[in-house]
Amino acid sequence: MLMLLSFLMLACFIYFLMSKRLSALTALILIPTAFALIGGFQADLGKYVIDGLKMVAPNGVLMIFAMLYFLTMTEAGMFDPLVSKIVKAVRGDPVKIFVGTVLLAFIVALDGDGATIYMIVLSAFLPIYKRLGLSLPMVCCLLLQVAGLGNMVPWGGPTARAATAMHVDVGQMFVPMLPAMIACVIWTFVLAWLFGRRERARLGGTIDLNGDFAEHKEHRGDGWRFYFNWLLTGLLILGLCLELFPLSYMFMVASCLALVVNFPSLKDQQEQLALHAPPILAVSSLIFAAGVFTGVLSGTGMANAVATGLLQVIPASFGPYMAVITALLSIPVTWLVSNDVFYFGILPILAETAQHHGITAVEMARASLIGQPVHILSPLVASTYLVVSMLKLDYAENQRFTMKWSVINCFILLAVSLLTGIFPLFVQ
Repeated sequence: MLMLLSFLMLACFIYFLMSKRLSALTALILIPTAFALIGGFQADLGKYVIDGLKMVAPNGVLMIFAMLYFLTMTEAGMFDPLVSKIVKAVRGDPVKIFVGTVLLAFIVALDGDGATIYMIVLSAFLPIYKRLGLSLPMVCCLLLQVAGLGNMVPWGGPTARAATAMHVDVGQMFVPMLPAMIACVIWTFVLAWLFGRRERARLGGTIDLNGDFAEHKEHRGDGWRFYFNWLLTGLLILGLCLELFPLSYMFMVASCLALVVNFPSLKDQQEQLALHAPPILAVSSLIFAAGVFTGVLSGTGMANAVATGLLQVIPASFGPYMAVITALLSIPVTWLVSNDVFYFGILPILAETAQHHGITAVEMARASLIGQPVHILSPLVASTYLVVSMLKLDYAENQRFTMKWSVINCFILLAVSLLTGIFPLFVQ
């Protein structure tokens, strides 16, 4: 009964979201609430919701203050010289703009955090996208491809979870995956080139942007505050990489420093908070709505029911192919359920079956990461709401546009992984 309820809830959620009958915010709250009541969980529903909110609270706080920090820095002119240099380099060519977007995004992605990618890249490029009228769904798609791959670095969440669940060394697991990841990086640049060519044809060539931004940039981003802002941002990114303190706390402190230094008067600080409140509220409300969805899914046992149901449909004769099956399962399953459910609930059971056929734990750990380019699109990933909100896109339309390209990325990752032998197609 619970398994049926679980799949019905997920099917309804996908239908109402993709058909645009409900917004992401309302779907994340109303659908799990309705199915929890149908399942008779009303007595503990409040507890499940609070537990879910506690799970997403650190991410929610992180997003609020990360947005406040980078939006404040944008208003202070920190990125203006960078935008000016980019404008001179790309000369209004969509191909160069998209390739530059991906290049900057991959550099920032080394910290393993999608939110940082979106904040820094869009702070630099968003005025250019808008001036040229470039396709923002294409921009979002490219950034999500980068974030999905950046999520797989050893200090990223999925890789650490897979290594922990399989009790293997992270370095031993990750290093052999580099050729496959490099292939996906190359593909992302190719995708940027393809998108750029398409936009160049649609716009009828290139547009001279230098005159549009030159005057605007003269009045911001000068003086000692400019150097202070970049020093503070550099220290912040270093702190994020070294994990000196919780990420949310570091952004809280950095946001306060950015406000006090760049806008010393209380009136100016209040104006900045009022200016940035609407986009911050739009993102944070979605994150906490996702907490309701996660809490109900986990607390009622629906997440485990989904995992059990998936395992029951795998025949025992598929044992020799378990590494590839795990890789293929990771594509849809990590979109439907959280990484914790997949890596700590499903992967160990799959690995136990695989072990009887000679497939090692480290091979299963590598196979389990194949779905990460699609996982980044999951409604349970907080940072995805951030990039969609910053680009003012419809969440469901972005899913439809981006999903096919993310699936292609997954299959490139899978194909190169099999060719390089980091996990087997099957065992004799």
